[in-house]
Amino acid sequence: MNSLFDGVSEGVKNMKRYQAGKSIEEVKREFGLEKIVKLASNENPLGPAPEVIETIKKEAANVYLYPDSDSRILKESLSKHYSLPLENIFIGNGSDEILDLLMTLLLNEGDQIVQGDPSFIKYELAARSRGGESIKIDLDENHRLQPEKMLEAITDQTRAIFICNPNNPTGTVLEKNEIEALLKKVPEEVLFVVDQAYYEYMTAEEYFDGIELLEQYPNLFLMRTFSKAYGMAGLRVGYALGNPRLVDYLNRIRGPFNVNRIAQLAAVTALEADDHLQKCYRLNKKGKEYLYQEFSELGLEYIETQSNFVMVDTGMSAEKVFKELQQKGVIIRPGHQFAMESWIRVTIGTQEENEFFMENLKSLLKGEDKL
Repeated sequence: MNSLFDGVSEGVKNMKRYQAGKSIEEVKREFGLEKIVKLASNENPLGPAPEVIETIKKEAANVYLYPDSDSRILKESLSKHYSLPLENIFIGNGSDEILDLLMTLLLNEGDQIVQGDPSFIKYELAARSRGGESIKIDLDENHRLQPEKMLEAITDQTRAIFICNPNNPTGTVLEKNEIEALLKKVPEEVLFVVDQAYYEYMTAEEYFDGIELLEQYPNLFLMRTFSKAYGMAGLRVGYALGNPRLVDYLNRIRGPFNVNRIAQLAAVTALEADDHLQKCYRLNKKGKEYLYQEFSELGLEYIETQSNFVMVDTGMSAEKVFKELQQKGVIIRPGHQFAMESWIRVTIGTQEENEFFMENLKSLLKGEDKL
């Protein structure tokens, strides 16, 4: 007898589910703790701007109404912000939806994408679920993407190349000239995706923006989000800037009401709250410098980051560190999930959260004769 699930694609059957970090509520219940510091999911510890919260409150009464299917007000705000035509802007239910739609649009069975390794796992999941293959290129000795090796991996089956910049989970970046040099060499029939989820946190003087190159390169596709620096991860608003024809195709296959009305209006308000964005930037920069100093004093290797998280080598099993810190009320991301067995990824929090993390990490390392 045939099974209902016999027709499920092999790509889906062979893939693993995305492992999201545990919520604060889960850890509280599991360990009977009152104080939890979550530094696992790269959320903004300051949350959204006060004006955004007010917008959410005001719009709450209207949730019985369907949202604007075209996210018109948000598109107009982004159009003004970037001096781009509306036709260049696509709004998604988080960047995850945009990635899924891209792969649905571009991939057929056996097609390929090229990405770094480790990098954002969603690239691979989106490709494999549609019968595609992810060709993963190891990072270099400095934990950076290797553009030339990624270029060499492109074949006739390649449909897209993904540049995560800053890269997740390492926080490293390719400089402006490196990305532009790669863009010139990538065949025009291969989509060149630059994922800039942590764009607003970057402190490097020379970084790739890409806006000015969209008209010149029809295969350039920039992805940004309101989940990170804007503090709106729970509302799921991502957006992309690209060729109008590609944007049109994506609009044909997305859900008609893919971004809810509260999220649309909250994003418009967030885009105008520049003072809060700068406050988040400064807090992140200060927290990053604090963690660098603490890690250096402990003699721990870390990766200098351009994002709102830091990877550090504890010299211990990442899984063990993850479990023991969690029991103390600190949630981090273990590096063994990225094949970095003794590394952990920690989101930069408030000063109080950073100090609580360090206090518990030191206690753990001391117990293992690391201090």
